[in-house]
Amino acid sequence: MDGLVTQLPWAIILILLPLAAGMACFVAPRIAGALGLLSVVAVLLATLGLGLQLASAGVYRHSIGGWGAPLGIELYADGLSLLMLGITALVGIGVSLYAGAYFTREQAGRFWPVWLFLLAALNGLFLVDDVFNLYVCLELIGLSAVSLTALAGTTAALAGAMRYLLATLLGSLLYLLGVALLYHTFGTVDISLLAGRVTPLPALWAALGLMGAGLILKTALFPFHFWLPAAHGSAPAPVSAVLSALVVKGSFYILLRLWIELYAPAGGQSAGLLFGVLGSAAVLWGSIQALRQARLKLMVAYSTVAQIGYLFLAFPLGGAAGYAWQGALYLLVSHALAKSAMFLAAGNLLRFGGHERIAHLDRVVQRLPLTVGAFAMAGVSIMGLPPSGGFIGKWLLLQTALSQGQWMLALVMVLGSVLAAAYVFRVLGHAFTAAAVPHDPIAVPLRMEWAAVLLAAGSIVLGLLAVPLFTLAGIGGFAGMGASLP
Repeated sequence: MDGLVTQLPWAIILILLPLAAGMACFVAPRIAGALGLLSVVAVLLATLGLGLQLASAGVYRHSIGGWGAPLGIELYADGLSLLMLGITALVGIGVSLYAGAYFTREQAGRFWPVWLFLLAALNGLFLVDDVFNLYVCLELIGLSAVSLTALAGTTAALAGAMRYLLATLLGSLLYLLGVALLYHTFGTVDISLLAGRVTPLPALWAALGLMGAGLILKTALFPFHFWLPAAHGSAPAPVSAVLSALVVKGSFYILLRLWIELYAPAGGQSAGLLFGVLGSAAVLWGSIQALRQARLKLMVAYSTVAQIGYLFLAFPLGGAAGYAWQGALYLLVSHALAKSAMFLAAGNLLRFGGHERIAHLDRVVQRLPLTVGAFAMAGVSIMGLPPSGGFIGKWLLLQTALSQGQWMLALVMVLGSVLAAAYVFRVLGHAFTAAAVPHDPIAVPLRMEWAAVLLAAGSIVLGLLAVPLFTLAGIGGFAGMGASLP
């Protein structure tokens, strides 16, 4: 049995399984909910199978059709890939549980096929090893995400989806121009081969500049975040959770891969400083805007802008001794769990009261204690309080900044956490007080509440799993992840 588990082509299964399930949901919409949830659970099991394969044999490589690079397509998985696949599967299960009770039958028939196509594209993104097929996966992710954003059919949702579409197409175009320039200069699109061929030529920096610009636009890094609040704030709650927890992380994952393999070896310190400046601005601007919002989902959306900024603080810190990359990866994973829980909790509050105005929550803690508890637990991780995963990630980044004498970055991290506490406690304060305008509540299915609770609890439990998580991420030696923790 162990031999069978370690010999199956899990990478191919992780891509084809949700793709086939999405087509089946399109053909048979009546059973789409059950089929979709079953396939997402199967994706988690396949991810565990790939993990066992990596643990026994190390880095995974598979040449599709027997044609390897540079002629064919190679699938590649290391600890970082497995980490991203795992968090995608976990968030996917939580969102799928929630969606089964959230959507009407008609909406579910449109949601499940597109959501499963998006899941297949995300898994493909984390497994392919060449910059062109990364572009293909980016396009599939963008088009699927735009379709899901417009699912509500309201004017705000359609406007947000159109803005998102234009932004993602522009980002893809910039990225593709960079890929074409890389191929013209170095004769390959395979990342492993490029890493051995790149030299600091003007063409390389032009290509990496175009690709980086496209990726930070898709990641919604300040000041290229203009599309994110409208898209995330107007989409259905499970869609907002997927967009914030997974979709923007896909483009950051590509940027991180390219940074380690291409930017840093060619001497990209100036680009790292630029990312650090933009990340600092994102932390402060996003937090201030979140504090000013009257609508709950918009507040959570601007919080995403701020938390993305923390990830980019690792770039100016990761070139020297420290734990910047470990901190960034821990923040990435914990943010995925916490922010998906926040959006699902916001969806529960919207369903319950018929609105999402923060000032009119009207003692909702007495009627939806699980939902408010989920929001509070997710807020603990967003603020960076122990023992959450957010605390581990921010602590590692802060310790690295202080050890390198980067006092301004350290100050930004502290201010960002204080502002995060302010907007989280603002929501919790109104949840405990009576509103000036009472309303008639609508029952929220218990399944929707527990989905948010489980994801939020995961962001807390994550803080207790630092050693095994870093051991996992260190398979393949990515970015010195094998280094011992302080």
